[in-house]
Amino acid sequence: MLNEERIRLMTKMAAYEENEGKRNMAIGHYFRSDYISLQMMKSVISATLTFAIVLGILIFYDFEAVMKEVYQIDLMETGRKLLLIYVIFTGIYTLISYLVYSYRYSRAKKSLKKYYSHLQTLSDLYEDDSRRQEPFLRG
Repeated sequence: MLNEERIRLMTKMAAYEENEGKRNMAIGHYFRSDYISLQMMKSVISATLTFAIVLGILIFYDFEAVMKEVYQIDLMETGRKLLLIYVIFTGIYTLISYLVYSYRYSRAKKSLKKYYSHLQTLSDLYEDDSRRQEPFLRG
């Protein structure tokens, strides 16, 4: 005998597993600190590469002027300024990444908690059905 509530619940759970469930389950395998630390390391690497690419583009954009002034600029002062800009850029990028990935982790955990609650409900429905059918199977 088909149980409509069970079918609805299984359909809802299957749709979740196909869509956002895959991503949330991958996130759910990590502890919060491990997940955020991994994402922060990726963010620092990404910010460093982005900074280097943008700096390279800016240098090549006005390469002639850079080459004319290369002997007249104070390299130590320019290096300090670039380092300061890099640290500020990377810090802001990392802070934003921390906030985004903390939010994603907490949202994924809430979603998985709801999913596991649905699994428990489904299990209870199966147990109820097996208890109802048990007297008929004996007789």
